[in-house]
Amino acid sequence: MIRNESEYREAVERLTAENQRMQELGERLQGEGMPAAAIKNVMDPIRSFHLQLQEEVESYERLKRGQFEELTNLRGLGHLLVSLRISRGMTQRELAGRLGVHESQVSRDERNEYHGVSVERVTKILEALGAELRTKVESVSMEAA
Repeated sequence: MIRNESEYREAVERLTAENQRMQELGERLQGEGMPAAAIKNVMDPIRSFHLQLQEEVESYERLKRGQFEELTNLRGLGHLLVSLRISRGMTQRELAGRLGVHESQVSRDERNEYHGVSVERVTKILEALGAELRTKVESVSMEAA
């Protein structure tokens, strides 16, 4: 997950460079007379990595626009907290200042996607981000559980 503008810019640069390299490699292999099936076997892992990086960049761009995924049973809450900070255009340092903790604490928490933090801590983070989390409980069939 891309967590800040620096990582975003680096990912975009890497995407551009990888795009160029993929194109050059494909053309070179084709020019060497490699069969199309063999070229596909060589290029598929590279394309897979490229697509994954592209998805991360697009996800970061959606977060910057304030578009979030829904949570189910609070799974993904840590990801949501990181996403909120990004959408607010707030740095880890700024969030740390609002929370009264060191920037390294926020960095560590985000790397771990806030795993194991208390409800009280989540509430403070949401307040520092100027956000409110609302829940809706829906009954599900016990057979589905």
